[in-house]
Amino acid sequence: MSHIDLNCDMGEMPEHISDGTQEALMRSITSVNIACGGHAGDAQTMATTIQQALRYKLAIGAHPGYPDRANFGRIELNLSPEEVADSVYNQVCLLAEIAAKCKTRLTHVKPHGALYNQAVHNRELAHAIAAGVARWSRETVLVGLAGSHMLEVFRESGFPVAAEAFADRRYEPDGTLRSRKHPDALIHDPAEAARQALTIVHGKVVARDGSEVPLRADTLCIHSDTPSSPQIAAQVAKALREADVQLRALK
Repeated sequence: MSHIDLNCDMGEMPEHISDGTQEALMRSITSVNIACGGHAGDAQTMATTIQQALRYKLAIGAHPGYPDRANFGRIELNLSPEEVADSVYNQVCLLAEIAAKCKTRLTHVKPHGALYNQAVHNRELAHAIAAGVARWSRETVLVGLAGSHMLEVFRESGFPVAAEAFADRRYEPDGTLRSRKHPDALIHDPAEAARQALTIVHGKVVARDGSEVPLRADTLCIHSDTPSSPQIAAQVAKALREADVQLRALK
């Protein structure tokens, strides 16, 4: 693979704005996914994160999650498809309005947390996400887990898609992410994350049991709330560039 996007979920923790974590991450990545009021974020964090991203010339996307701030959108909710579509639409519209005030636009939408993970297997939920975004625009890129039914649904709904893989998460043998309920779900070591990123750009990922899972990705994610995330992002970006992989934003 000659190029890949490097994305990061942001605007989720005000302290990461004030302590410089977000800007430190932005030096290494090419796209940001901004929390837009569901699981986290408010008008101020959205505007500040957009302004920071513009300084680093990053692609800007929406990161809608379940409207459950108490659990950071990481608990499965039993919402109807209509409720999911309404929530996604409202979140994306809010961020898009703030982006317009900052004289920019959204290039992509990536669901967050439990909403994302459920939609990997649940086609009805994936359709609801797509329906919510479609009420705003069908021209945006929808981001979903590489190799999942979610991406199939997004394509069927007429959207351009980006297949996503993760540098800082461990994988199960079926190609899904290891649940955060397990203590080994996250990769904390920047060198290990960089090795996984390089493996992914070569078309596979090593699962937790040592098996190799075929994988094709357009974008690699690093979570801003992973400990040492700026160091992880810097090491991943460095390893990719040294391997002659161009970092290129989603469009």
